[in-house]
Amino acid sequence: MAVYIDPPTWPAHGTYFSHLVSDQSLAELHRMAADAGLTERAFDRDHYDVPLRRYPDLIRLGAIPVDGRQLTRRLIASGLRIPARQRSESLETALRLRWTSLLPGHDGTGGDLLARWAEPHRHYHSRTHLLGILEAIDLLAPEAPRSVRLAAWFHDAVYRGVAGQDEADSAELAGSLLDGAVPAAELQEVQRLVRLTAGHQPEADDPAGALLCDADLAILGSTPEAYARYLHAVRMDYAAVPDADFAAGRAAVVRRLLSLDPLYRLPAAQDLWLEQARINLNRELAG
Repeated sequence: MAVYIDPPTWPAHGTYFSHLVSDQSLAELHRMAADAGLTERAFDRDHYDVPLRRYPDLIRLGAIPVDGRQLTRRLIASGLRIPARQRSESLETALRLRWTSLLPGHDGTGGDLLARWAEPHRHYHSRTHLLGILEAIDLLAPEAPRSVRLAAWFHDAVYRGVAGQDEADSAELAGSLLDGAVPAAELQEVQRLVRLTAGHQPEADDPAGALLCDADLAILGSTPEAYARYLHAVRMDYAAVPDADFAAGRAAVVRRLLSLDPLYRLPAAQDLWLEQARINLNRELAG
């Protein structure tokens, strides 16, 4: 395993930046960054941004200098690179098209929601998560009712990091923005589904609720590297919380997820994600 750094040629904030990457492991990358005193804010999903003044320090710590093309090739070969479609800032067009297809004639509402999902304090709860849950719904139930997809758009539309209250406020926002745009019964269903994501415990006879909750938890069954990126992004969402408090709160969340029986309700979701989700959650708790 090795860590690589390209020359500081990327201008920003009155200086120039390098990129620091690993050819095999995000854990290795985070260790070197910690040794160098780089903050979590310098991490951008698959690399660290390193200001010009720190470039010599990273080389002294063992980062191997390469040119930009070599660094990109090594990052792609590692399998750690985050494609553009998984970067929140790159998803505007794809998500607008999805919204227009879902609710034609209401582009203003779609624009409002997209702006909310792009708020700068969001790291995991971003447009990437929105697209991920929409794609998971497509995968599990291509003919899902519109209310489920609308609920996906609204389920974290208000995000302040307050469990339960965020979902309640998001449901209220749906009531405001969708009033008159969809039938009253459908709006009530959207609001019900949004509130359901606070605990991910749909009733046994609630296929729509099961679909939304399973799609929202799909990330738990991702590959170990994708799960590591998810954990880092969640930590960034709560960057203001002290480490000890965050660790205790996160452990409680993981225990609650492991206690859900079943974690996924739909057979297709169980086949796709359950085994890996249990591995990821237990490994996180043990760590």
